Amino acid sequence: MDAFLLSRLQFALNISFHILFPTITMALAWFLFYFKIRSDTTDNPVWMRMYRFWVRVFALTFALGVVSGVTMSFQFGTNWPGFMEKVGNVAGPLLGYEVLTAFFLEATFLGIMLFGIRKVPNWVHTLATLIVAVGTSTSAFWILSLNSWMHTPQGHEVIDGVVFAKDWSQIIFNPSFPYRFVHMMLASGLTASFLIAGLSAYRMLKGDTKEAPKKSLKVATYTAAILIPLQIFAGDMHGLNTLKHQPQKVAAMEGLWDTTEGAPLLLFAIPDEDARENHFELAIPGGASFILTHDLQGEVQGLNDFKGKHPPVAQVFYSFRVMIGVGLLMLLVSWTASFMLWRRGELPLWMKKVLAGMAFSGWIATLAGWYVTEIGRQPYLVTGVLKTADAVTGLPTGNVVFSFTLYAIIYAVLLVSYMATLMLMCRRAVELEEITSEEREKAKASRMSPANT
Repeated sequence: MDAFLLSRLQFALNISFHILFPTITMALAWFLFYFKIRSDTTDNPVWMRMYRFWVRVFALTFALGVVSGVTMSFQFGTNWPGFMEKVGNVAGPLLGYEVLTAFFLEATFLGIMLFGIRKVPNWVHTLATLIVAVGTSTSAFWILSLNSWMHTPQGHEVIDGVVFAKDWSQIIFNPSFPYRFVHMMLASGLTASFLIAGLSAYRMLKGDTKEAPKKSLKVATYTAAILIPLQIFAGDMHGLNTLKHQPQKVAAMEGLWDTTEGAPLLLFAIPDEDARENHFELAIPGGASFILTHDLQGEVQGLNDFKGKHPPVAQVFYSFRVMIGVGLLMLLVSWTASFMLWRRGELPLWMKKVLAGMAFSGWIATLAGWYVTEIGRQPYLVTGVLKTADAVTGLPTGNVVFSFTLYAIIYAVLLVSYMATLMLMCRRAVELEEITSEEREKAKASRMSPANT
């Protein structure tokens, strides 16, 4: 392996690890705001217990997201110096806005969320929760604006090989940004929903009979059931936008080599890039044309039209099917569980086990979708503007091997530790006895009795 391939693998490792945590916190912050509002507007103390548990999960997840984001940004200088040299005039400000949002909005008010619940007025604490939720979404806005611009760049000019901003409104609201932003926010909502439902189910399987995990599971399951059809629709719209601006990516997603009228929808195949064909195809006739053009005989461009300028086919093809497969499983599980909750008010043991097993399923779908998006942009770093090979480092291969290995070991340890900590938090929550208002009054009366005085 040369420094180019190793640098690509290292950045893929970093972004794969980093994206796991913002994908949870972006939506989990809004769940926390909902729990806090319900706590403020009802007399049910269960909502605050739910808030207290999940705000600790949020803090742990947020910390790992910030740390991994910082190390990821270092690579623009170490492994990809050509990126900032060529497009830094656009990328720099957008990354700066994202960092300012993350540190000055999220990090600042997270302290109030965690430690200020008894130290500030209740309305201030609720406002801090809202600000953190807005901050997480705003951070996503800026980073996805930059990422979308890299796919569908506009609003710039190139002078002596360097990109300069010409129209910031066109840069920020580039053609793919609205679709990508909505798709990612819905993905975050599903990831957080299945995490909450899964860990709540895990607590119940461990013997937690309290009301908090039951209510958390119900809220998260219903939310997932609502979001998944919206995500399918948003994904379809995003695919049509991609077909317009990056048809070579869609061709790789579909495994379509020749431009075809009535292109089949491949459920499974083994793409062979050397032979420019697929093996062992399992297809629905006309399916791809119908989805992409809404016409069974619609024409879809094939990869051979972009020979030498299309992404690696197998990685994009398989990742796309993993994303779709997990999404359909989410649809089936969330709708089935929601129906059971609606009819019976509770879930059978087997469904709790399914939800517990799917606690981190959102990560799988998100990573698969991210690979489709990012690998599908190759061979460009910024489509039509900067090729990936033109931005890579000149460092010796040995240096990149060392840093890649170090990152891989540290991230593996952190990921296992994170998941083990969440499991430990669930088991500890099972051991805590629920204190009712009556018990609280008895304890207060006991402290005030003459004997104790």
